Amino acid sequence: MQTPPIFAPLRPLTIIARLTLREAVRRRIVMAAGLLGLAFLLIYNLGFFFLFRDIRASGGLGQTLARNEFFNFIFMAGMYAVNFLGIVMAALIAADTLAGEIGSGTIQALVTKPLRRAELVLGKWLGFVILLTLYLALMGGGVFVSLWAQAGYRAPHVLTGLALIYFNSLLMLSVTLACSSILSTLATGGVVFGLYSLAFIGGWVEQFGTLAHNPTAVQIGVISSLLIPSEALWKRAAAEMTTPLVRELGFSPFTSNSVPSVAMLIYAGFYLAAALWLAIRRFRARDL
Repeated sequence: MQTPPIFAPLRPLTIIARLTLREAVRRRIVMAAGLLGLAFLLIYNLGFFFLFRDIRASGGLGQTLARNEFFNFIFMAGMYAVNFLGIVMAALIAADTLAGEIGSGTIQALVTKPLRRAELVLGKWLGFVILLTLYLALMGGGVFVSLWAQAGYRAPHVLTGLALIYFNSLLMLSVTLACSSILSTLATGGVVFGLYSLAFIGGWVEQFGTLAHNPTAVQIGVISSLLIPSEALWKRAAAEMTTPLVRELGFSPFTSNSVPSVAMLIYAGFYLAAALWLAIRRFRARDL
């Protein structure tokens, strides 16, 4: 079937995306991610089942408010893990895609084709986006269905929270591709997880600074979010999915009194676009 003219410019991207997915299947990345995701959901479901059974048998959680707060805490613990695993997945699948293929020489088989380097990078990015979409749908949907099926609990604004977690994984994917276009695979992994750790520590410093009314600590957290807004995206997602009581008290380890603004989300969008632009620009200029 011939591609319609309006979609002809997208054909190279879809071809590279399809090849990227095939390579992920061949290297058993999809199988490993799927099995680990199912293992996480199994442990999460069993843990919640036995915990909820024992508390219910002891007569706890008698009031509706207490039940909702308990379920929301368990839900947020699961989503915290999903956010982290999404970031790890994004970094692992993309760290070797440009740097590794350049080092092994396999990239030569692609760049000799009538294919622009920008199309190669964007096609790989698109393939990984599809993979992350399926992965996070499995993980995030599994956590939600677990509490809904066992306890009938539905957390607030789940779709918004999942969208922000998905946005976070795409951000880290783009940053990893940018690093992979410049550095080796090992250096890429070190830089990406170093940036994530910096944002993670800065987020906790900001949270403690907010509770202690320390503006200096808050500013440190804001600066770390400007360096890479991964923790800011999680905080916004957590603020959307937690109950109003916990959000106001700020006592949960998964939320913060300092909720990132819409401006920070816009900044994260520009950050993602800039990282993808850098990946394309550096890969164009790189000597293969």
